[in-house]
Amino acid sequence: MTTKGRNQSSEHAASDEAAAYIAQTLMDLALQFEATHLAQIRRHYQSIAPRPDDDPRQLDLFARHPPF
Repeated sequence: MTTKGRNQSSEHAASDEAAAYIAQTLMDLALQFEATHLAQIRRHYQSIAPRPDDDPRQLDLFARHPPF
C-alpha cells in the first residue's frame, strides 16, 4: 500500500511541475504577443470607440489635467 501511495504522489508532483511549466510558457507567450502587438491593439480599439459628444453641458470626468 505504501508503494502505491509513493508512486502516486510522485506522479502528482511530476504533473504539477508540468502544469507549472506550461502555465509559465503560456504567460511568456502572452507577454511577448502583447509587447509586439500592443500598439496595433490600442489603435484598433481607439478606431472602434465611440467619439465623445461635443455637448458643452456634458462634464468630462476623465480629462487629462496638466501635472502640478
